[in-house]
Order: sequence, then structure tokens, then C-alpha cells
Amino acid sequence: MKATIAVLPGDGIGPEVIAEGLRCLRALAERHGHEFTLTELPFGGAAIDLTGNPLPDETLHACRTADAVLLGAIGGPKWSSPTAKVRPEQGLLALRSALGVYANLRPVKVHPALQGASTLKPEVLEGVDLIFVRELTGGIYFGEKRRDAHSATDVCTYSVREIERIVRTAARLAQRRRGKLVSIDKSNVLETSRLWREVTTRVLRSQFPDVSLEHMLVDSTAMHLIRRPRDFDVLVTENMFGDILTDEASMLAGSLGLLPSASLGEGTRGLYEPIHGSAPDIAGQGIANPCGTLLSVALLLRHSLALESEAAALERAVSEVLERGARTPDIAARGTPALSTREFADAVLSRL
Repeated sequence: MKATIAVLPGDGIGPEVIAEGLRCLRALAERHGHEFTLTELPFGGAAIDLTGNPLPDETLHACRTADAVLLGAIGGPKWSSPTAKVRPEQGLLALRSALGVYANLRPVKVHPALQGASTLKPEVLEGVDLIFVRELTGGIYFGEKRRDAHSATDVCTYSVREIERIVRTAARLAQRRRGKLVSIDKSNVLETSRLWREVTTRVLRSQFPDVSLEHMLVDSTAMHLIRRPRDFDVLVTENMFGDILTDEASMLAGSLGLLPSASLGEGTRGLYEPIHGSAPDIAGQGIANPCGTLLSVALLLRHSLALESEAAALERAVSEVLERGARTPDIAARGTPALSTREFADAVLSRL
């Protein structure tokens, strides 16, 4: 198979974890006879430094014409001043919008060998296997913004069409899993949430009668994710709620560094990235956890390139390495040896 992948290393630890993801892609291509063209491009803060634009035209064109996009992480104190006119995050929002990737999938599965890495009791974590479907191109992040000397306003808007398509994505996913969908809103306060609840109910009743639907308020969901995470299967929610809740859910697995994500639209092209940030405090030290990136590569292989066996092989290799006790500092027990970013990826490559 021939495929073109746009690679956006980004900022902070982004280039370090992306380098390991590319090593795995090249190894799989060589083993299975694929030809992957991997094109690295500036994005985020690194692109601001080079061009003044977090999403240069060359980068956007390459992403639009690629079969898939692999992203490390962006941002950092250098570009986050409250008075900054240009921010890395502006490039990310623009890229998501330009690619039409409205559905962000974030699976959270607790590896049995890592139950001790979480701050929760092992008996709470046993059997946790859930997936968030976050609406990614609407809501308050994309609404009109105003500010003057005395006030600031961020407008949250959702259309029926936006809600319908993300709910259908989540419901189709639930059909392939345990048939349980939780829709998260704040309908006791917000008008957008009342619309969200009405549309979700209609779509499930008319198109997915085989999927059970439960509505939950976002604050209640935040509590129950910690209290009874094993009860959840597929969760669907709007942009900002999803952003917050998925970071909370990552702590079930033990570290932000463990979890991948896939952002998908109507076609096969997707944007794949670990859910962690750029972590500038550890950048350049070679201690970042590459698991989220390696598992994002697996999602890329599965969803954009339809290479299921290669995706499964990479996921299996990561799981086996964790099972054998390999740990980066973020998930290592206090006082126990930890592997570097490169050493952990070496172990995964040896399993491949």
C-alpha cells in the first residue's frame, strides 16, 4: 500500500514522541511491504517562530492532500502570554476546521499491569474500557469572541446538523461495542444543551433503537467517572465538556501520556495525536511517555489506511511491553528504574 502522511511534530515533547511513532511506522511499512511517504512540517509554536503563523499555508496544503495527519503536541509558555495576538492553539482549531474532523475519539482502557499507576483503587479500575466521542468543530471554542476593557464574551452555538452527525458517529460506535451510549450535557442551565438532549433523543429513537441511551449532566458525569468508571461504554458530548472530561478520564489509565486520539470527519482522512500537551517542563530530557503517540499511530493505520492487522500488531506490542514491566517515569513506581522515551520505543519495536 502507498500512503502519504503529513507529520506535525509541534512543540515541547512533540518532536520526541513523534520520532518514535515514525520509527514504528517505518518498521511496519518495511515488514508488510507498504510505502509510506512521511512529510514533516512546521506547526504550532514552532511555526510561529518560523513564519509568524501557527498553521502556514504549506502545512495546511500538505494536510489537506495527505491520507492522514500525525500530530505531536503544541504550545508552551513562550507563546501563551495573555496579550499574545497569535497562539499555537489557533492553528489547531483552524486545522480541525479545515479538515472537517468533527468527531474526536478518545479511548480509555486501563491496562491490568498499570492499575497501580492510577491514584484510584485497583478494584475501581478493573475492567474499565470506555471511549469518548467529543464534538470537535463547534461550540464555545469556535463561537464569536468579543472583549473590551470591561468585559469579555465567548458565544456557544450548536446547530441541529452538528449534533446529529456526532451523535450518529457515537451511536454507530456503540453498536459495535456494548450497545450503551451516555450523552453528556448541562440541560438544566444551557439552551444549547437542551437542544443537544432533544436531538440526541430523536436520533437514537428513530435510527438506533438497539442502542440504550442515558442522559447525564456534565458535573454528574465528572463524579461518576471516578466513582464507577467501569459502567461506561461510549460517551458523547460537546466540545468544551469533552475537552475537560477526557483529561479527567486519562487519570483512570494512570497518565496523560498513555492515551491516543483520532479526529475524524466524513472521509477516511483523520488527524491523530496523543491527548497530552507539549509538557515544556520535561522537553529535551528524553523521558516523555511515547505510548499515546504509538497508539495514535495504530488508530491512524486502522481508521485512515484500513490496515487492521498492522494496527492490532502495534497495539499488541505496546500492551506486551507494559505487561513485561517497561515503564517511563510518569508511570513507574517510586524508586523503581524507568526507561527513556527511546528505550521504551526500542522495546516496542523488538516486539514488532
